[in-house]
Amino acid sequence: MNGLTDDHTELYDTAIVRRYFDTFDRITGHLGRVAAELETDGSLSKLDARVIGAYIQRLGLTFQSLGYKYLMTGRIDGPLPGRLTFDRHESGFPIAQELLVMANDAMQADRHLAGLPSEAEIKDSMIRQIVGDLAIPTRLQFTLSQRLYYESLRSGAQFWARNDPDIQWLGESAGRRQWLVHWAVYDTQTNLPVIYLLNVEDSGKTHLPRDDRRWPQVQAHLMAQSFDGLKLITIAKGFDTDFDDLYPKRLRRIHLGPMYSSAFTLQSGPISDVLAHANAEPLQDWALVWTVEDLLAEREETVKTGWFSTSERQIFASSPFAGKTLADIGATAMERMLIMPERPYQALAERNPPGFAGVRKFVVGAGGRVLPQR
Repeated sequence: MNGLTDDHTELYDTAIVRRYFDTFDRITGHLGRVAAELETDGSLSKLDARVIGAYIQRLGLTFQSLGYKYLMTGRIDGPLPGRLTFDRHESGFPIAQELLVMANDAMQADRHLAGLPSEAEIKDSMIRQIVGDLAIPTRLQFTLSQRLYYESLRSGAQFWARNDPDIQWLGESAGRRQWLVHWAVYDTQTNLPVIYLLNVEDSGKTHLPRDDRRWPQVQAHLMAQSFDGLKLITIAKGFDTDFDDLYPKRLRRIHLGPMYSSAFTLQSGPISDVLAHANAEPLQDWALVWTVEDLLAEREETVKTGWFSTSERQIFASSPFAGKTLADIGATAMERMLIMPERPYQALAERNPPGFAGVRKFVVGAGGRVLPQR
């Protein structure tokens, strides 16, 4: 244990660490195909699917980098290379602190690489130690893993703890420019990657991404509000109030996770029984939840913002869920999806536990095909 919380644990065995990262390598590969399926059935636009797919690719690079960092876990004595700490109960993902340390390492990657031999030099030394000393070059293997780690960070293309807002042009309608603003965070409370998509209309004089006054303020505002504990209605209304010439028309929040696995996580309830009953082989023993919260503006109303000024404010559509109101969930709609390999899905179908009937399911079949199920 690392002492953070009882829900956090460290991976200390080489084989277990590699299996953990191999599992997530497969999962992130499948998530892009899920986004493509959601585009095909009209749940996502082509641009939305492309944006989400790019964040998923970045998440895959994050796991690849961490895989290099901890490649020699359990094989080196002493404090190096350290141990990966992950949230075994709430998310199945690495804790947010891992990404914060990785961001700091990325800032110093060039300095670290300058102090390391080249990959060719390391491999040459490894061969000489194997042939000349008849010994396994464990220390050199560690040096190579760290070189690969810092080289991977130089791209800067990983999914970071904070991925600042970017903006895409959508067109123009009724005299207003339309944009898709997107950003992502690695939530520090849930230890999960979270993606935000905001459709916004703009009546300002200058195009939003070229406006050196509004655009930095928009970016700072959105990042400051990107907490899982805040309801979408709170985020959208705050944005609507703070920017008189920007109109939030749709706000979506996409949670990638939790990831459940009998090998790594502690879970209770039906999903625990399903995974235990499946008894799946390594790399097939997992299920990942994908949740989409969606908030839509249904109309505008004019309000006074000063003695002689008015502005348009959004009225957001309430939730259609029976027994739920907009104030309860803070969104117009919410959908949960479950992505899992065939064996766990078969166990889920056989046991048919309550609460899963309304969950949309995607099954990873032979050759990595993703098959939608209901």
